[in-house]
Amino acid sequence: MFLLSSVRSGSTLLRCVLDSHSMVHSPHELHLAKLRVVLADEFGEGAMGVLGVTRWDLEHLLWDRLLHRELVRSGKRVIVEKTPDSLCHWERLRECWPDARYIFLLRHPAHIVDSLYSAHPELGRERLYEEHLERFVAPMRLARESLDGITVRYEDFTADPAAEARRVCAYLGVPWEPTMLEYGRVSRRFRYGIGDWGDRIRSGRVQSTRSLPLPDDVPDQLRDWCRAWGYMPA
Repeated sequence: MFLLSSVRSGSTLLRCVLDSHSMVHSPHELHLAKLRVVLADEFGEGAMGVLGVTRWDLEHLLWDRLLHRELVRSGKRVIVEKTPDSLCHWERLRECWPDARYIFLLRHPAHIVDSLYSAHPELGRERLYEEHLERFVAPMRLARESLDGITVRYEDFTADPAAEARRVCAYLGVPWEPTMLEYGRVSRRFRYGIGDWGDRIRSGRVQSTRSLPLPDDVPDQLRDWCRAWGYMPA
């Protein structure tokens, strides 16, 4: 299973809740697409060529082995990997695991921008729009059209975490466990660069979010994005 979202969408919160289930392992961000296999010379290339194995094939083998290792070490039954950058590589996930299933996590784009700006004010809002966030819009639309999955809205999850967690459990094929929502009971370390590390996530509990902005208060740069994700009328 894969949790697909943009950055700052609440994916670390949902990951922690899922990982608190007795049958579900959801590790920290693994950044699979950042792992590379290098064929160092013509001998390695020739050997793999005879086998009909490409560098991408080898990387997929590495990814699969890594997830299998994580799942076995956890002693659980289902693994849910979440790395926001994976959304931009969803075609490769489908190629590597044709039978995988997906959770699409959405959050109001204005709140995504506010959250990212709060963490990285040095980048400036315009740069956030153009360089860091725009790249998630089209992949999310295409992934939701092309892959088998369910959609979870961050606002719905924080408003009624029990109901949304039940729905996700049903999709994963595992029973609902109320203790999932008490993810703070499990000792965790939140590290910079591999997920959220802020005070809210470290509180160990699901916290309510702000009200959605009024349509007139949404910046022009975000309006198409809001329409694509169902936060504004088409």
